[in-house]
Amino acid sequence: MKKHRKALSIFLVLALCFSFCVPAFATTTVTISNPYENIDWSTVNTYKAALHSHTNASDGDMTLAQSLERHAEAGFDIVAITDHGTVDRGWTSDNSTFIRTLLKIAKRSEGEIEFLGESGTFPNGESYSCCTAQSGDEYLRVDGKKEILRIPFGIENNAVSVNAHVNSWFVDYCNNSVTTYEDAVKGVDKLGGVSVINHPGEYTKARYEIRSDKAYSENNFTYRYYINKFSSLLEKYPTCLGIDINSKGDSRTRFDRILWDRLLERFSAKGDTVFAIASSDAHQLDKIDTGYTLLLMPHLDSKSAKAALENGEFFAASHCLGNYEELCEIASALRKLCGESELCASVEKTVSEMKERIEGIESGKYKATSSIGITYSTLDDDGRLAAKTEPRITKIGVDRENGTLSVEAENAAIVRLISNGKLIDTKRANEAVFDLNDYAGALGDYVRAEVFGEGGMIYTQAFLLNENSKNKNESAACKGFFDLGFFDFLFGELNRLFSALGRKAGK
Repeated sequence: MKKHRKALSIFLVLALCFSFCVPAFATTTVTISNPYENIDWSTVNTYKAALHSHTNASDGDMTLAQSLERHAEAGFDIVAITDHGTVDRGWTSDNSTFIRTLLKIAKRSEGEIEFLGESGTFPNGESYSCCTAQSGDEYLRVDGKKEILRIPFGIENNAVSVNAHVNSWFVDYCNNSVTTYEDAVKGVDKLGGVSVINHPGEYTKARYEIRSDKAYSENNFTYRYYINKFSSLLEKYPTCLGIDINSKGDSRTRFDRILWDRLLERFSAKGDTVFAIASSDAHQLDKIDTGYTLLLMPHLDSKSAKAALENGEFFAASHCLGNYEELCEIASALRKLCGESELCASVEKTVSEMKERIEGIESGKYKATSSIGITYSTLDDDGRLAAKTEPRITKIGVDRENGTLSVEAENAAIVRLISNGKLIDTKRANEAVFDLNDYAGALGDYVRAEVFGEGGMIYTQAFLLNENSKNKNESAACKGFFDLGFFDFLFGELNRLFSALGRKAGK
């Protein structure tokens, strides 16, 4: 009897141990939420959009006609004119406000306002005409063929703030008093418009960092505060889509993709997301084609454009990259996956120039400014596309239940997979199928993809992982966070000063 009891005890102990061991050997499939799930890739159209551009109605160097001529030449289908503190109510009349008078006094705006007539001829000889559809949408028809949709009521808000710039569209909102991020975002939200936080690195002063590991570090009080600030704003006002991650050549936004990833970490942990756009923020003609946004729409109209932005059915894109660490990874992947090529050599050349400049700044050889002064660009000196092609994503494939993500693209070399701000994997563009179960231990609560080719970079929106298991009632901002409003720009200034002193002491 004792032998039977002993054997039974051994059996029960083994069974208990085995029950604890089973989960260690079991596999859990990663599920993926797809922001592009409602897109019919066989019929959808991809429209190149300029969502942030200036004229001499504020501090741009160009007239409206000059701006639109270059946008047409660069292949834009959609244009929003977003002058500082100046609502765009149409291209055939003067929209300027007292903001332009102030800028003229400060010698930051020159020339006469030249709005378009009903028709005319651009300096390049192409004719144009302005027309209004039955829907009320306004179009610029160039040379009798190409149509450019005007996004209504474009404006860069907070004209007299300290770089707390917010772009908005679709609603007639303007407040030219001393305002904060929240003032603008709240005002646009109340009217039902759409907004985005522009080039946050200017406000946070992250643009003055030299290397990626310092920018937006959660260990830094200033950056942790700003991450909380933006998290709180985006959570409180859903009509604020997210942030601008690449604009005006990427010298000042080169670390803002890190901010995007920090925000995505927080939002995806509760089953939510943050969108990202790219823009030119063009004040000069040679900047017009630096950054842009690709909207996925059935038709070229403002209703479809607004819906695409609200639903995240778009890609951010740029012809310029200013982040040294990103370019190092891209150069390494190009050499490994694609071998010797003109593209690889071009990226490696820029990487080498960047390395020399960064090390020179850190050693005191070069003076540290608002950027390292070098970016990778596919544009020529005149700001026109020097590459023969631009990359385009033609299809996103998601097997939600089995955890696979595929990205089909043309005019592309590689596709990068990012999670929690870290590079997870890189594949050749014609082999870009990622089984996320293969990377389960390295993934956070989201992934996003980047497509790189001869003509630049495209960024997808984030794909949330295991979304149904998340608590959507959690807050993305840390408990106890309080937004100090207008004067918190001083945190960035002080952080910039301490960083500069630290570099000087480390020489």
